[in-house]
Amino acid sequence: MSNSYDLIVLGSGPGGYVAAIRAAQLGLKTAIVERERLGGICLNWGCIPTKALLRSGEVMHQMRHAGDYGLAADNITADLEAIVKRSRGVADQLNMGVTGLMKKNKITVHMGTGKLTVPDKLSVTDEGGKTTELSAKHIILATGARARELPMKTAQADGQRIWTYRHAMTPPDMPTKLLVIGSGAIGIEFASFYNDIGVDVTVVEMMDRVVPVEDADVSTFLEKALKKQGIEIRTSAQLEEIKSSAKGVAVKIKDKAGKVSDETYSHVIVAIGIVPNIEGIGLEQVGIEQDERSHIKADGFGRTNVPGIWAIGDCTAGPWLAHKASHEGVTAAEAIAKELGNPQVHPHALDRRNIPGCTYCHPQVASVGLTEAAAKDAGYEVKAGTFPFIGNGKAIALGEPEGFVKTVFDAKTGELLGAHMVGAEVTEMIQGFVVGKTLETTEAELMQTIFPHPTISESMHESVLSAYGRAIHI
Repeated sequence: MSNSYDLIVLGSGPGGYVAAIRAAQLGLKTAIVERERLGGICLNWGCIPTKALLRSGEVMHQMRHAGDYGLAADNITADLEAIVKRSRGVADQLNMGVTGLMKKNKITVHMGTGKLTVPDKLSVTDEGGKTTELSAKHIILATGARARELPMKTAQADGQRIWTYRHAMTPPDMPTKLLVIGSGAIGIEFASFYNDIGVDVTVVEMMDRVVPVEDADVSTFLEKALKKQGIEIRTSAQLEEIKSSAKGVAVKIKDKAGKVSDETYSHVIVAIGIVPNIEGIGLEQVGIEQDERSHIKADGFGRTNVPGIWAIGDCTAGPWLAHKASHEGVTAAEAIAKELGNPQVHPHALDRRNIPGCTYCHPQVASVGLTEAAAKDAGYEVKAGTFPFIGNGKAIALGEPEGFVKTVFDAKTGELLGAHMVGAEVTEMIQGFVVGKTLETTEAELMQTIFPHPTISESMHESVLSAYGRAIHI
């Protein structure tokens, strides 16, 4: 039968399309089902187009500081329509790239909404209402997630005054006074972008520090940097009430002391997390288990409790990152190929300790592994070292002397437990420590590694030396 496959992948985001390609490489007859655009949220509405927006903001930030480099740039303005147009063009280009990859790897694409009917069958309903029945030996669920909304009825995103990340990427007009609710990666990135293009930005965070999943030293440094750039930061604060109108958004914000203030903003971005896209895909019908937050339960290879059904990416437990989803996609595809008799594949279960996180604000934030506090809580005797960018020649030459690299080691074994960075280009540098952790490196091996000069990456080396009292340039 033409609609019978070895593998069907439901969802074509960075987990789904990568899983399909790897499966096809391994000789499996593969299909992918997508209800919107190939590439999913990340490529079309998330990781990639937001970085295009942030790049525009970064360029404008640098132009404002042209005088620091002996240059002149006058009458600098932001054309929001042109910025958004460029961002959407980047997304469209990559969407076409994924379409080409599907053809190259002979993956059948079914456009429509997919639903499990039995463990080895999926019905796909297209825009016209036509339903096609597909069957497969294995099915991977890669349905992703969407923005979590505030619980108040008056705070639901409308695309006009109250936005999710999707609205913030294609805004109907330029905000004048913007409130960002939530200081995770998404919230801080949009706060940074809109601040760079001249918007008055306030960030409200219910936890006691911004980017609360990061090391406390990184959070403290980033908050100071953002405030210096003009962003108002309110931590340990809660939104009590929100009401939008044609003129703006009225909110009540309660601070740590319990005092409630009345504020008015032109627009609000809600960035308080995600909700998995699991409704209507047949989970209950086939008996797939979910956790307390409604995410699909899956093991380190992507297996659910139902044989033949796998789950990866944002519809499963966090961290909810595109590169985590892609890695899971490859792992699941290889595990499926092995179950179907391929002796050449040797998949390894996902190791969550080695998943890097990146936040593309200004300055950038990047990390992998345990924070210093988490390492101590886990019972480790810790050695931690920090090296500031002000001691790095390349950072000074670039005019980016603000930032640092921090490394955390097991004092008994020298194992690298975690690395945490804030500053210019750290999202590109973190992979060095990710490779090190994957190879189970120790401080001795990192100390013996030669770092090129002049590069900001030398700060990585110095942070390791610092942990053991051997830093050279501080």
